[in-house]
Amino acid sequence: MITIAILLLILLALMGAPLYAIILGAAALGFYTLEIELAVLHIDIYQLSNSVVLMALPLFTFAGFLLSESKTADRMLRLSQAAFGWMPGGMAFVSLIACAFFTALTGGSGVTIVALGALLLPALVKGNYPERFSLGLVTSSGSLGLLLVPSVPLLIYGIIAQQMSQQLDMPPVEIVDLYLAGLVPALLMIVLLYGYCVWATRGAAKAGHPIPRQPFDFRELVDALWEARWELPLPVVVLGGIFSGFLVVSEAAAVTALYVLVAEVFLYREISVRKLPSIMRDSMIMVGGILLILAVALAFTDYLVYAGVPEKLFTLIQTHVESKIAFLILLNILLLLLGALLDIFAALVIMVPLILPVALRYGIDPVHLGVIFVANMQIGYITPPVGMNLFIASYRFKKRVTELFASTIPFMLVLIVALLMITYIPQLSLWLVR
Repeated sequence: MITIAILLLILLALMGAPLYAIILGAAALGFYTLEIELAVLHIDIYQLSNSVVLMALPLFTFAGFLLSESKTADRMLRLSQAAFGWMPGGMAFVSLIACAFFTALTGGSGVTIVALGALLLPALVKGNYPERFSLGLVTSSGSLGLLLVPSVPLLIYGIIAQQMSQQLDMPPVEIVDLYLAGLVPALLMIVLLYGYCVWATRGAAKAGHPIPRQPFDFRELVDALWEARWELPLPVVVLGGIFSGFLVVSEAAAVTALYVLVAEVFLYREISVRKLPSIMRDSMIMVGGILLILAVALAFTDYLVYAGVPEKLFTLIQTHVESKIAFLILLNILLLLLGALLDIFAALVIMVPLILPVALRYGIDPVHLGVIFVANMQIGYITPPVGMNLFIASYRFKKRVTELFASTIPFMLVLIVALLMITYIPQLSLWLVR
């Protein structure tokens, strides 16, 4: 009977059943095989409501939806161009900075491509950048801000790790530490990508098609700063409030949501009050889906602990992998494959409960592990067959997915180099934290 139930669960998954139903079914089946009352599922699911930082998720998401519905993308692009357009490869750097910060503010990689793609791609091509290079740059830059405050993936990782901390007898993972740990790795990725952009476009000048630089115009910079005057303080509010200790993460999320609401609705007046209910509905639909998956994932995590799966997995891995470095190599390979097959939120709720206990046994800091996890998933956004950025860019730019993937390969290789540095030099993530 158990075998039939397992096969039925697999069949439902292959037929496209909702992820939360598959995870909950697996947890129920697991507890049943252990002869544990299924009432424990309700207790495990209810545990999620005890998370203090849980309120930050809907508030940050709502703020991100508001920003994506306004003309924030236009203002970020103008400001970036006025500040950095004079540099060698200035337009490429502008693209990296604008995409990174817009992704960080809105929390959505695909939103960045939709909002900024129509502005960046023509500007790059007009600036003598090759079209294939420009396509690869915009597509791969869409997920650059996932390690920057207020990163939703890092927030979800932190919630899962906090719920597991009592079971694993480890100190709770602070969300503030995760946000601090993501800053240097995110900047490293931007710097390496910019270096590649300058190197890759050097041939244009040799071929008689030099990339023009935008002369620095102080007046244009001042005008761009004034235009973005209500949005520029936002990172200061979030970063300053959280890192100074004046605000906890949930309070910073509430301040952020209120600030963005006032700025976009009453100061810029780009979002009408009449439109707010639909934005609230759309953002909370997304949040509801994430919370539902998170809740059932906690139940599945408890089953794994009861069944001793992490210990058995650690024993199995330890028989073949003795060193921490070898484990990290296997971890990166596994996460890159998962990033190519699963959405980042699904990968987090499924794999963190399995990976975190094993990583702790190898002496890997849980904060460092969170950064490694999100950095891998960031590359997964441009990796077939499920790389979301490829499909969104294909729809936005009317190009074949295969063509877009080919254009992103050089950028992917640069990001993998950054990933290896983040993985094997833990101080890049931890020196601000520890």
